[in-house]
Amino acid sequence: MNKIPKHVVIIPDGNRRWAKRRGLISTKGHEKAGTYSSFKSLFREAQRLGIEYLSTWGFSTENWKRSKQEVSIILKIVENLLDEFLKDKTIDFRMIHIGRKDRLPKSLVEKMDKLERQTKNYKTTLILALDYGGQDEIIRAIKKSNKQGLTIDNFYKQLDTSEIPNPDLIIRTGGEQRLSGFMPYQSVYSELYFTKKLFPSFKPKDLRKAVKKYSKRSRRFGGN
Repeated sequence: MNKIPKHVVIIPDGNRRWAKRRGLISTKGHEKAGTYSSFKSLFREAQRLGIEYLSTWGFSTENWKRSKQEVSIILKIVENLLDEFLKDKTIDFRMIHIGRKDRLPKSLVEKMDKLERQTKNYKTTLILALDYGGQDEIIRAIKKSNKQGLTIDNFYKQLDTSEIPNPDLIIRTGGEQRLSGFMPYQSVYSELYFTKKLFPSFKPKDLRKAVKKYSKRSRRFGGN
């Protein structure tokens, strides 16, 4: 592959459908998708490919609309995932959170903050979006930048992703062909890749396949 994306986004979709097809309750799909070994294998593959930034969505602002039981289970799965990251002494990448922290459980936020501090000196970066929504991010950025004068530069500095390059490649699993509000401002020139693979079944080889497809595309960013 002669072109490797610097920043890859994975929008994980299909957890509940994965469980339903196997006669399981929906939360079993979240549990399968949220295993530490699965996340680490995807990130290790990204490192091998030369990807510098890998973003994934753990919980969206719209996910609060789900039942209290499902929300509680999803957030607990995320918190358990953070516990595994904190215990892993082989970690050699930086963890960054994007999204809101004011509505998340205090214990989850504390672990995320600790992980961000512990990994801040590593270069390769994993971005975890929790209580994140693109519209919410834009509104928050506008409110902050209004105090300094609303310009493109001031606005961009107030985004959750101000220190992260815009995504080159966005992968969505589950067969749906939409971004659902993930980084809408940052993704205007992102290459899109949709796969029918449900996220619990998405493996490192599927990431390689998406990057290979990306490497064959020509990006002009509105120019010649």
